[in-house]
Parts: sequence; structure tokens; C-alpha cells
Amino acid sequence: MSSSRAERAATSAGRKNRKQRLGAVARSRYDGSAAQDMVARLKAVDFFNSITLFGAMFLLSALPLMVLVSSFANRRIEHDLTHHLGLNAQAAAVVEGLFRHSHTRSAAAVLFALLLGFAGTVGVAAMVQGDYEQIFDVRHQRHGNLARLVIWVAGLVAWLFGDGLISAVTRSLPAGLLLDVLLGLAVTTAFFWWSMHFLLAGAVAWRPLRLPAVVTAVFWTGLEGFAALYFSSTITSDSRLYGTIGVVFSLVTWFIAMAAVVVLGAVTGDVWQQRRSRA
Repeated sequence: MSSSRAERAATSAGRKNRKQRLGAVARSRYDGSAAQDMVARLKAVDFFNSITLFGAMFLLSALPLMVLVSSFANRRIEHDLTHHLGLNAQAAAVVEGLFRHSHTRSAAAVLFALLLGFAGTVGVAAMVQGDYEQIFDVRHQRHGNLARLVIWVAGLVAWLFGDGLISAVTRSLPAGLLLDVLLGLAVTTAFFWWSMHFLLAGAVAWRPLRLPAVVTAVFWTGLEGFAALYFSSTITSDSRLYGTIGVVFSLVTWFIAMAAVVVLGAVTGDVWQQRRSRA
């Protein structure tokens, strides 16, 4: 009896020693690694709170402005949303059910939507700028900052419009999907490269921002591919379970994922760039 108890104790001690050795090996590999740098940088920018606030602000403010602009431009905003989400026909029909177009417009409602949308989109731009300033350790630029944020919002709209135009043009061409991905990747890289340099007021040179821009563009392209696989079924199931509000839940998830791509792309690219420089 005592020998079996001793064997169990020895086995338990051996397992504990193996766990300790494995833990020591894992800690030694983690210390000073790129993963440790990533975790520290993401904690510094308060990653989860930042992307959650971004998603909520984008939904409550930027989306009404997009709807209003599309109404005056006679362009259906739900078509753009379904394109960027990569939705199938069934999920696209569910999203289109969120929007009701009317030929009559209330002046007070239009004014309120403009004010809310303008404040919200500028707020989104300010959040992106704040994240970039923390990631690249740049002091906040106050002079002419509001104009800078407004110009960036205009650039964002132009990029989204250009991305949709590329998809529409390449859809009917041979190897259209490959062309769409390659051209979209190039345009997205250019947009985020310009965004980082512009929102930081030129405090960081173009060259150190190249790799973060490329990584962000790759993550963005991956998000679009993931959205095409994930959001169609999610929107359809959420609409059945929760009704119209279920579609809103899916849109919030998408906006939060967009913010995660922006922050993760910049942090990953900058960590990679710095480790390459040190090496």
C-alpha cells in the first residue's frame, strides 16, 4: 500500500517537474520575442476598449452619414455594405431590409443626420489618429488638426468608393477575382500608407511606415475574405433569431473587426520593422 502511494507521489512530482521545465522553456522563448512586443504594444493602446468604441461610434454616427449621402447621390448604401461584407443573395436581402428609401426628406432630420454624421466621422478619424500616435510614439499635433481629420475622412470615402469600383470593373474579366485581390491590395496599401503619414502630420517618414501599411492591407484583405465566409450565415441566422436588431449586431461586429485590423496591422508592422532594424 505504501509503495503504491510512493509511486503515485513520484509520478505526480515528475509531472510537476515536467510542467515547470516546459513553463521555463516557454517563458525563455517568450521573453524578448515578437509576441511579447506585440502584447505590450497592444496593452499600451488599450486594444480591446479602443476597437469596441470604434465599432460603436462608427455604427451610431458614420453609418447615418453614409446613408444620407447615398440618398442624395441616388446610390444604394446597402449595395456597398453587401459588397464589402461579401454577402450572398440571401444575406444581402436581409441587409437591404434595414433601409427604407423615401422621396420626401425632413429638413430637421437631414440637418441632424449631417451634424451627427460629421461629428461621428471626425471622431472616428480622431480615434484612428490617436491610435497611430500611440503606436508610433508621436506627440499629438494640434495645429490644423480638424482640417486634417476632415481631409482624411474624404480620403476614406474615396478609398471605399475606389475599392467598390475595382470590384465592379474586374468582376467580368478573366481571372477577375485575382485581379480584384491584387488591385485592391495595392490600393489599400497606398491608402493606409498615406493615412499613417498624413494623420501623424509627417512626424514619421514614409519609409518606416511602408511595412505597417503593407501588413494592414494584407490583414484587411484577409478580413474581406473572412467576411465573405462568415457574415452571410451570421446575418441570416441572427435575423431569424433576433429580427432586425440581429443584423445590427453583425454590423457592429464587422466595424469592430475593421478597427482591430487597423490597430493590429500598424502594431504588427511596426514591431516587425523595429526588430528588423535591430537585427
